[in-house]
Amino acid sequence: MGQNEWTRGGYTISTDPDRFDLGAIHAYLTRSYWAAGVPPDVVSRSIAGSLCFGLFDEQGRQAGLARVVTDRATFAYLCDVYVLEDHRGRGLGKWLMEVVLAHEAVQGLRRFALATRDAHELYARFGFEPLAEPARHMEIRRPDIYRAPTPHDPVEGA
Repeated sequence: MGQNEWTRGGYTISTDPDRFDLGAIHAYLTRSYWAAGVPPDVVSRSIAGSLCFGLFDEQGRQAGLARVVTDRATFAYLCDVYVLEDHRGRGLGKWLMEVVLAHEAVQGLRRFALATRDAHELYARFGFEPLAEPARHMEIRRPDIYRAPTPHDPVEGA
């Protein structure tokens, strides 16, 4: 599957992984509420194993990202969506979502999921809604997986 690019108002969205600035992506994700402390190698592997949409400014600098984990046939999970603070207020998040949802790899899926703490209104505009049957969904959740242990943490086997 070839790489795609879209331009608008001096910004570019690209699926070409060679354009992605892994250092800039890591710098944002490691301070995000959902991936605080994520190691650089985990970010690199997550980008390599996903369909990603990089948002770039006029100088080609990474200004945002949307990552889709998908089998490209039945299911997708949208994650790591952000636009850097200096680029917000220009409709770039909406544009990023329009591009993601129009991409050929996510057409005809049975389920497209995401989780968000505070952007429900943005995603609702694109058809996302609360789980119809939340009792059916289960997860293994490790919210502190990237946090370094402290001396006060319990010791395994103790």
